Amino acid sequence: MSILGKAVLLEEPGTPAVVRDITIDDPGRDEVLIRVVASGVCHTDLTVKMLNGNGMSFPIVLGHEGAGIVEKVGEGVTHLVPGDAVVIAYRAPCEKCPACLRGDPRRCYMALRPGPRIKRASDGAACSQVLRCGTFATHTVVHAKAAIKMPVEMPLDKACLIACGVVTGVGAALNTTPVARGSRVAVIGCGGVGLNVIQGAKIAGAKQIIAVDVNPVKLGWAKDFGATDVVNARDGDPVAAVRALTEDGWDGGVEYAFEATGIPMCTEQAVKMLAYGGTATTIGFPAQTDSVNLNLGDMATGVYWNKASVRVCHCGDTLPSLDFPMLADLYLKGQLNLDQMVTRKITLDQVEEAFHEMETGDVIRSVIVL
Repeated sequence: MSILGKAVLLEEPGTPAVVRDITIDDPGRDEVLIRVVASGVCHTDLTVKMLNGNGMSFPIVLGHEGAGIVEKVGEGVTHLVPGDAVVIAYRAPCEKCPACLRGDPRRCYMALRPGPRIKRASDGAACSQVLRCGTFATHTVVHAKAAIKMPVEMPLDKACLIACGVVTGVGAALNTTPVARGSRVAVIGCGGVGLNVIQGAKIAGAKQIIAVDVNPVKLGWAKDFGATDVVNARDGDPVAAVRALTEDGWDGGVEYAFEATGIPMCTEQAVKMLAYGGTATTIGFPAQTDSVNLNLGDMATGVYWNKASVRVCHCGDTLPSLDFPMLADLYLKGQLNLDQMVTRKITLDQVEEAFHEMETGDVIRSVIVL
């Protein structure tokens, strides 16, 4: 039996996101129907809009950083019951791809997805869901393994942030490129993801965490989230600044550099910031035509002589069933700062305003509260 709800839809390429009535079908086998309580407005949703749907069929329900309450469970679901509070993951392992079959679900090629359960009420058109989630809505349907149960004391307007920005950043430093205790770290880009790389490096026990950005407000946030040093890239060469801050008689540099901007030049800078044998990790979402140019032969910063490694982080290489409860526990113990990530709370009809503020203002996260 279908229910009525509302969702923020992209209906055509190049048009603003709009709130529309939707119908939501009952969950199918291995699916759950969730009443969304809160959803973070992540830059990826803006990217989907700017890329005219990024290959998805219109209409599209935006949103992928959500938390809510299970209302119905489909056949075969035994680990959740109506009333459970959950965070929605967009990377529930598929269990069938080569990575899953070799026992490495953190690097799953695909992800479990629900059937087409959401429709535009006006004409019955089936809606795509951003990253299989679609959380800018009163209700959504997801695969049951993508619904991760939360402790009862976990506030859902903070828990929703775990789903993407937090786990991507913290996971980059704990899973993708595990930061060694006592090491030096540089983080380029101090938006929502970069701030959480800083938190992950702090949790891992890094002795020095250098935040790099062009925005003084974001550099201030970086210190609040655990940076020991900050570099304003507008004031000069950030590579030289990071290497000067880490000068140790061995030509300086950091063991780990994380790029959280999606700007190719920043990936190049991350590699040049490395100490001998260091690892640069790129996290930001690049455009299809983006490329980087890496020097091989420079004795201090070239990839060959500096024995540099490069890794790619997708969503913190998360295993949500393990990582989401761990992050919630860290928050409840006061070891993970989620409260300061919420810059403002908004309603569904303020999503376009939140997108604009994301591009032009000083905001970590706007959170839709339903």
